[in-house]
Amino acid sequence: MIKVSGNVSEALITHLTDTANQIDFDGLSITTTDDGYRVETPSIEVSGLTHTDLLDYITTEELAPYATNWYHWESSLSELGRHRRSFLRHAEGAHNDDVITRYTALRSDDGCLTEWGEIQLIATLDDHGRRQYDIRHQDDKGTAPRALEIHTDPRDAREISTYDDRGRYRPLQTAPSLQTGWVFPDLDARDAVETINFLYPASIANWNLERNGELDITHWRETVDRQTGIYGVVEELPRSAVEWVAEACCVDSQCLKRREWQYTEDDQLEADGGTGAFPCREPCSLVIAASRRWTKLEEEDERTYEFDLTPSEKEQLEAIIDAVADGRVGEIREADVYEGANQYRTRFLRAKRVDEEGRLSGTPTEPSTDASQTQKHTADNTDHDETESKGELHEGDDDDRTNHAAETRPEGNTEANEDV
Repeated sequence: MIKVSGNVSEALITHLTDTANQIDFDGLSITTTDDGYRVETPSIEVSGLTHTDLLDYITTEELAPYATNWYHWESSLSELGRHRRSFLRHAEGAHNDDVITRYTALRSDDGCLTEWGEIQLIATLDDHGRRQYDIRHQDDKGTAPRALEIHTDPRDAREISTYDDRGRYRPLQTAPSLQTGWVFPDLDARDAVETINFLYPASIANWNLERNGELDITHWRETVDRQTGIYGVVEELPRSAVEWVAEACCVDSQCLKRREWQYTEDDQLEADGGTGAFPCREPCSLVIAASRRWTKLEEEDERTYEFDLTPSEKEQLEAIIDAVADGRVGEIREADVYEGANQYRTRFLRAKRVDEEGRLSGTPTEPSTDASQTQKHTADNTDHDETESKGELHEGDDDDRTNHAAETRPEGNTEANEDV
């Protein structure tokens, strides 16, 4: 049975006497009438209660869940921003289930589970109706907290999100490479959403804005048109290449967000936008930075080269491209020589088909067979890149950081003030 504390009773009576003379929230209705207090829930209806009667009645098994639920959302979290509040209510099914159903689920052994990117949030309820939240990587589901690295400060999530399990820097916070082996147990509501915001900045705000039809989407053309300096060249990337950009970067295997931006509002991209729980509202800085390089590469004219390969070697090159593109190289066992991207098979192919100058079948990149000409061409391109005027990579206006929070970190991590 849920226990009603004095804080709940005091807040409820204060609200009835000093504020609106009534409560109407999540199936609980309490009104002040000439005959006393009238109380209604989906299963009970009582009227003519005195002040003392009401204080006693809200502690009963029938009414305690409703009273503590009202106190949690309307008193304790009354100043919590609308996006965070909506997310936490979503995490316990408040948008679909009644109080009794939710309390039953919250007090069960499993609690209420929400998957968000690569993490899971489990909401539970103590004997006084207080919510507690456990946040961890989905791969650590069911692992005892003592077997994981325990954290209590939401700011620790910033460091956790910076490196993957192999200690490599993660420039994209929404990449599916979040490290495992940690847990934030027994968080209160505020610390829970704060932790998530450090792991996935602005994801809660953008999710809720989308649910309410308020998400401001900035499409490709609008984004590239505002780039300056060295990034201004991105506006020259052909429309067809933007499809390849989206296919390369904006899929579930590379980013956990769901791409909602298109080429323009009236020109939809054919590339799959992913299935993430939270939306991507504009091309991120990582996409723009990569597109700058692709823009330069797409300026090159196509040439025809002739190589000597066996059919199996041609298929092996295709397998190597697939393995690198899909990030599977590290999964291929050394002994699996039937896999085209196997290290030994690849080294054998290099030994057979690549000369001492690193040229496939000895074929030079430039028409001239002089290797020094090839090196000069490469150096000229590099010098050209480095001598261009510096500019800024623009992701949005500073005065609206709810939607424009940077989730890539080429220039540092930007936190978002998400509740507007």
